[in-house]
Amino acid sequence: MRQAEIKRKTQETDIELAVNLDQQEPVAIETGVGFFDHMLTLFARHSRISLTVKAEGDLWVDSHHTVEDVGIVLGQALRQALGDKAGINRYGTSFVPMDETLGMASLDLSGRSYLVFEADFDNPKLGNFETELVEEFFQALAFNLQMNLHLKILHGKNSHHKAESLFKATGRALREAITINPEIHGVNSTKGLL
Repeated sequence: MRQAEIKRKTQETDIELAVNLDQQEPVAIETGVGFFDHMLTLFARHSRISLTVKAEGDLWVDSHHTVEDVGIVLGQALRQALGDKAGINRYGTSFVPMDETLGMASLDLSGRSYLVFEADFDNPKLGNFETELVEEFFQALAFNLQMNLHLKILHGKNSHHKAESLFKATGRALREAITINPEIHGVNSTKGLL
């Protein structure tokens, strides 16, 4: 089974996270940041993975440490669950509309970390979630999963819709990339490893 469980405790956060790439249940997210819980649930549903997250953070400061650290741990868990990446598609791209918004995610599970992020948010907060943390989360995810991740809002106005479009698109692109393709023998790279 392609699965992983990671526990990470710092002076700012205490996180327990588990993923299973080949099951869709359970999905249970508890970070103390309501909007972020909603986004992670959407991410799990659209990537069709099982994801459980229990995070306690210094929310009396703000939600930055919690959001970033969950991104770190999720990236590490996904990387561990993928193992040697034999047989996976490796690449994934998705466009997701959300009413007036259209978001795009394109990724490569290359073993090289890079984030291109082209999105802005007119509303600085959604609940107790600062919208600038959308980029912080995806940077932590990309660098710890060791993937190239390109995210872009092609058009849109509503900050909630923009964030939701990016989380859904990333989930759908990830599902495409992690799917085992019977036509791929070994690792999908001329280097022989990813």
